[in-house]
Amino acid sequence: MHTTLQPAGPSRPSASEANEAIRHLVETRVDDEWPSAAYEFLLEEWAVASRAEVSAAQ
Repeated sequence: MHTTLQPAGPSRPSASEANEAIRHLVETRVDDEWPSAAYEFLLEEWAVASRAEVSAAQ
């Protein structure tokens, strides 16, 4: 019998999804406050996804 492994945690967004989340964050910020913690988190998600996509394409 063949079993498929399930991810241990939530999956990461694709680079495109992370980029869209960054755009949404910037466009919907309130009172012109810069959400630095959220932006840094999403930027790291985008960077990880971008590296994975480049590595998969090689």
